[in-house]
Amino acid sequence: MYTLKFNEDGMDLRLKQLDARLGDMSPVMQDLGEFLVQSTRDRMLKGQQPDGKPFAPRSQTTLAIYAARGFKFGAQPLNKSGEMRQQLNYQASATGLTWGSNAIQAAVMQFGAAKGAFGTFEGKGFGGTTPTISIPWGDIPARPFLGISDSDRSSIIEELEDWLGDAD
Repeated sequence: MYTLKFNEDGMDLRLKQLDARLGDMSPVMQDLGEFLVQSTRDRMLKGQQPDGKPFAPRSQTTLAIYAARGFKFGAQPLNKSGEMRQQLNYQASATGLTWGSNAIQAAVMQFGAAKGAFGTFEGKGFGGTTPTISIPWGDIPARPFLGISDSDRSSIIEELEDWLGDAD
């Protein structure tokens, strides 16, 4: 899960004002959670990190393995099955908000992993050999999908201002 901490005067001030007026910030956090999950899904479909940069492309080795195994996958990395996107969720409370994906590969996609980071196993090779295979078989570049874009930041401030207007 990704934890959102507001370190900006604009958001922090609005959150403090809302907290003083509402007493229970759960509905605000739920609205922000819904927004951030949808924004993250939209960016994943576009193949964009929160900073607007594209995800690192799949390597030729990965593409060759996918083709050999008959895997179907989307045009963008992180869209092979849609599982991570479908498993995005949030937890909101009166005191905070976290969001992320509980898909097994989510942390590796967010932070990357070096070849062999998760050990090795003895695979079945040709001609009766048992080669040692690294897990993962090669370096996986980080493809950060969780975070707040500049557009998200503006939308969050607008949402907080709407809540402030409604709380008057």
